[in-house]
Amino acid sequence: MPNPLLDTASLPRFDELAPEQVVPALSELIAEHRRKLDALLDEHPEPDFDVLVPRLEEMEHELARVWSPVSHLQGVLESAEWREAYNAALPLLTEHGTELSQNSRLQQAYAAVRRKLPEDASPAQLSVVDHALRDFRLAGVDLPEDAKARFKDIMQQLAATQAAFEHNVQDSQDAWSLSVGDESELAGLSSHVVARAAGEARKRDRQGWLLTLDYPTYDAVIRHADNRGLREKFYRAWVTRASDQSENSAWDNSANIEKILELRHEAAQLVGFGNYAEYSLATKMANSTDEVIAFLQNLATHSRAAAEVELAEISEYAGLSLAPWDAPYWLEKLKQKKYSVSNDELRKYFPVETVIAGLFELAERLYGIRLAQQDDVTTWQKDVRYYSVQNEGNALIGGFYVDLFARSGKRSGAWVDECINRKNLNGHATLPVGYLVCNFPPPDSGHPSLLTHEDVVTLFHEFGHMLHHLLTRIDYPSIAGINGVPWDAVELPSQFMENFAWNFDVLSRCSAHTETGEPLPREIFDRLDASRHAGAAMAMMRQLEFALFDFRLHAEYTSGSPGLSMKLLAEVRDEVALLATPEYNRFENSFSHIFAGGYAAGYYSYKWAEVLAADAFDAFEEAGVFDADTARRFRREILEVGGSRDIMQAYIAFRGRRPEIDALLRQSGIQTR
Repeated sequence: MPNPLLDTASLPRFDELAPEQVVPALSELIAEHRRKLDALLDEHPEPDFDVLVPRLEEMEHELARVWSPVSHLQGVLESAEWREAYNAALPLLTEHGTELSQNSRLQQAYAAVRRKLPEDASPAQLSVVDHALRDFRLAGVDLPEDAKARFKDIMQQLAATQAAFEHNVQDSQDAWSLSVGDESELAGLSSHVVARAAGEARKRDRQGWLLTLDYPTYDAVIRHADNRGLREKFYRAWVTRASDQSENSAWDNSANIEKILELRHEAAQLVGFGNYAEYSLATKMANSTDEVIAFLQNLATHSRAAAEVELAEISEYAGLSLAPWDAPYWLEKLKQKKYSVSNDELRKYFPVETVIAGLFELAERLYGIRLAQQDDVTTWQKDVRYYSVQNEGNALIGGFYVDLFARSGKRSGAWVDECINRKNLNGHATLPVGYLVCNFPPPDSGHPSLLTHEDVVTLFHEFGHMLHHLLTRIDYPSIAGINGVPWDAVELPSQFMENFAWNFDVLSRCSAHTETGEPLPREIFDRLDASRHAGAAMAMMRQLEFALFDFRLHAEYTSGSPGLSMKLLAEVRDEVALLATPEYNRFENSFSHIFAGGYAAGYYSYKWAEVLAADAFDAFEEAGVFDADTARRFRREILEVGGSRDIMQAYIAFRGRRPEIDALLRQSGIQTR
């Protein structure tokens, strides 16, 4: 039977996919692509754009389609077999990617294309070629053969080590649980969380209640459990995941951190950069390491005084010296006292189905698109849904899968990933398809999944990424949607969308009380809105701690400097942290964003893009939040252009000027003058 992974004419046939298909499919496809590329370069050593670029884009697009379900399934299924298949295939994919980016003949062919581009070449044509030439340089295409071989070996080792890092975090997290025999120990937790813990105990043939370390449970405990000892146990379990301080150190990531840093540093130096931070900035908006550090320190300077005031107020209310497992709990208590806002009260207004319906209505209102559930699409799990997307003229423009609920074996957090990229080459068009994944509390015992307002904000954030992927009008996959966009601008559409989750008109359409069906009342919204700034400056400082640690680590690392991550994190905390951190804290060992994801020397991107997003939303507020002209301009200048133009120029085309930091500070309740 034909390998279903190689069927790139349809959506992935998830009901037919099996781990043993992965390596054969990739091996066959990569071998075929090598033959095609050699024949193309033999026949056309000095090609023009139409001869070379569409064919390379087609090959990259096809390979991405085959790999996408493999990468996705190993992250959302509790399956050792899928993980093993993923790990076995990584070397094939990494070797092929490095081989392409170090192919001198191919680089020379792209250089010939660049020379032959006419003066009236489109911005997309210029961008796709310039991006390719940049990536050749970053992969060391001009290095001597021994250095090229070393770079390729580094990429192989990095891919494997980063995957091991992520798997260690997941395994360490899944292995931890806490049995509770007395329900009084769970005081403060919602009935939904308690019922879920009881169900988890029954599932594992235990008595009482069993609390697991998935994020919804951790978040509920750290914010709402009255039992301080319970909060501390969860805090300790969370911040020691995949470390020597966890209950099981078999998944300790310490050695992986050292190896990842060493490999990144060596790779950066091989291709002419002083450190990995400089290498990282070659594909970002920021121009220098000094600019990034100054940006972060400027935000910290503006935010510190407000954060200290917040902490003092929370401490006074709590009547004790706060530990890290106290601050979230007492912040929630203070918010309830000052604003009478309770997550339990709010949750009843946000059944997940109602939130999704309201979110889709917002997308239609802003951009004229319509989203409809499609029940004839196969998925990987019974709760997963697929939605098709149509434009104003009822033409299909794409689709996406939604996997919302936490479960064992599923990677924590929330994210959007590409299933299929948009492509329109040589008369063959492919529509974009994506995955939207969250880890919300699942429905159980006939009760719907109820979201906190923070969950609603998370869903809006991820949907912003999805709109960026779906609404692109760029025909070349390598610069369509999110592709080719500088990493420090990728979060602009997502953080922009978060602002709508703080709008009464939007929230009233996203809400329906589970018992009465009534939308969120204005009086409750006003209390929620008044609480928006509570703890915002502290949260700002926390994110700046992460960003400064990440960037300084990659800028200051030198070969043979073991233990730098712990030392540097302590330095950064001395500079910006407001609460003392316990000695056992090993946050860095589970910092997957930078050690396993795409945010290495780029975590600052969240704040960088948040400045853009806050300033962009100001334009909507100035014109009217649902102003059609402003929405069309944002779609045209930001969401549709992918990596086809300079993002700052695109932003200026939307806003009429460069972004300003004041809007973000105002959103955080921080004085700007």
